Amino acid sequence: MNAANLGNMIAKLRKKNGMTQNELAKKLSVTDKAVSKWESGMGYPEITQLPALSDIFGVTVDYLLKGNTKGIVIAGNVLVDIVNIISKYPQKNMLVDIYDVSKAVGGCVCNTIIDLAKINPDLFLAASGRIGDDDNGQYLLSEFRKYGIDTTNVLVSKDAPTSFTSVMSEKETGERTFFHARGANSKFSIEDIDIDNLECEIFHIGYALLLDKMDSFDPEYGTVMAKTLAKVQSKGIKTSLDMVSSEVDNFAETVLPNFKYCDYVIINEIEACKVAGLEPRDDSGKLNVANLKAAMEKIMECGVKEKVVVHCVEAGFMLNADGKFTIVPSLELPKGYIKGSVGAGDAFAAGCLYGLYSGFSDEYILEFASGAAAMNLTEADSISGMKSQKEIEKLLKTYNRKEM
Repeated sequence: MNAANLGNMIAKLRKKNGMTQNELAKKLSVTDKAVSKWESGMGYPEITQLPALSDIFGVTVDYLLKGNTKGIVIAGNVLVDIVNIISKYPQKNMLVDIYDVSKAVGGCVCNTIIDLAKINPDLFLAASGRIGDDDNGQYLLSEFRKYGIDTTNVLVSKDAPTSFTSVMSEKETGERTFFHARGANSKFSIEDIDIDNLECEIFHIGYALLLDKMDSFDPEYGTVMAKTLAKVQSKGIKTSLDMVSSEVDNFAETVLPNFKYCDYVIINEIEACKVAGLEPRDDSGKLNVANLKAAMEKIMECGVKEKVVVHCVEAGFMLNADGKFTIVPSLELPKGYIKGSVGAGDAFAAGCLYGLYSGFSDEYILEFASGAAAMNLTEADSISGMKSQKEIEKLLKTYNRKEM
């Protein structure tokens, strides 16, 4: 047992869980001086205390002893979702019923990072973004800490509220519409990320087109987000990007510069085809795979180093830098299975990121990601449906895949 390594891990996990040395000491029935001694590497707890420490921090004893600080950082949108379950989306000036209203975490950071924490609780995860100095901000911090996520780089804006989205989710189909207040997310920028001290294997940021300062012009890199990705990539960290389906006039100049500094891009079929000016579907609504592949090739030509991943209802697609193109159809889910689709794209992204981090094959990355997305569909909010890696792998064996 290495006292210094164990002490560093105890200190890191204690701080992640928002505890003082005295509070941890009381939980273990020891003195705060003992905890201080452990964290300074001058001693270590009795072996009989390790199970209690693992329970307090929500990690395994093995993780406590070995640790893994080279995990995944998720940066960008941090917000609250107000989820409304409705009968159907109304025509203008018409009324529909709201069956249920609930509050949940939302946005790229919250959805993706909590999904990852639920897939593998031992994975080191850190969030980076901005919240407001309000109840919604405190709610989000408490949710992060519940899952053992490092919140050191979640900063508080005094001049903007925590961002929120009102989600209208149709009861039968799970299709949803969003009304978004940008709030503190609009303040998030490169200065908020301690890039010099960033330690992770993958840095994932989202959403492009929904982070005002990150999307702003930079004379050298094109956008501030591109500059951020370039600086992170220069440290030998793999970079990943997600974006949002949004109708904006400056789409090309906001999105395209980012690709040059991405190792991975994980987006949906609408976003991918918008890059290439192609239609993802024909007039009947059928997916146009040829257009989708052409769009992915266009994105790769913009400078993506390794993989472009696209997800949609029908399937997941991956294009590698060497030209390898992989298609994995989605799971054929039974009627009544889907309770909502809020955060389904982030769940797919979480599955992809976990597969990339774990060294899965291209095909299995897409299979696992589709299973993660399917788990998400079992609940109305963005995270409650997610389960562990073991449960996702069990689900993959339960249902067949769609015919393409």
